[in-house]
Amino acid sequence: MNLTRYGLIAALCVGLLAPVASQADHREERDHAHDRYDVRHGHNHYYPERGFRVHVMPREARVVVWGGERYWFHEGVWYRPFGRDFVVIAPPFGAVVPILPAFATLVVLGGAQYYYANDAYYRYAPDQGGYQVVAAPEGEAGPAGAPGAPGAPGAPPAPQPYAAGGSPPPSDNLFIYPKNGQTADQQARDRYECHRWAADQTAFDPTRAAGGVAPDATMAKRADYQRAQQACLEARGYTVR
Repeated sequence: MNLTRYGLIAALCVGLLAPVASQADHREERDHAHDRYDVRHGHNHYYPERGFRVHVMPREARVVVWGGERYWFHEGVWYRPFGRDFVVIAPPFGAVVPILPAFATLVVLGGAQYYYANDAYYRYAPDQGGYQVVAAPEGEAGPAGAPGAPGAPGAPPAPQPYAAGGSPPPSDNLFIYPKNGQTADQQARDRYECHRWAADQTAFDPTRAAGGVAPDATMAKRADYQRAQQACLEARGYTVR
């Protein structure tokens, strides 16, 4: 009698749990509907596509102030405010986070150690108190293997951490809207190519300390760089603010 009763209870529990498991599997599939799977360096992790919006930041997200702007960093993903929402963006070069997610992949390239996550490379910067976003090492493709992306031949070298107590330069990030429906890969490619063109035209490179120019020329050169980058992006079909 007792065995029969326990058997009925066990069967009932299995019946009740089955829908829950099914719902969890369905939720997992829905969560990855706007994700991509990053397999570079054997990383093997899901991330939301750049440009994807969320309404609320997770409680564990860290606020990173860089160049006078506020960013949010959570589980290898960078966000910035966009109206009432938050939008997934490319990481701002030079920004420092105090800690990386445990699943960040340690890679050694060119004899140097990097931490990799979500198409971004980080170097440990003890004088900055964390891990600094740097350009992709030479020979490494940029986002989604875009040709000419950071790390390709002729791309800028990884910037060095700023000296302790030094002030980071103002951010050169722009709000860009793809008027012609450009894909995330195309946007990443256009942004880098316009960055490279603007840097070549103005001799100012925001991925390098002080832009690679004399300190007294930094502000003027940065303004020239921003105008050149904006002109390039607008010519490629973007609204830039």
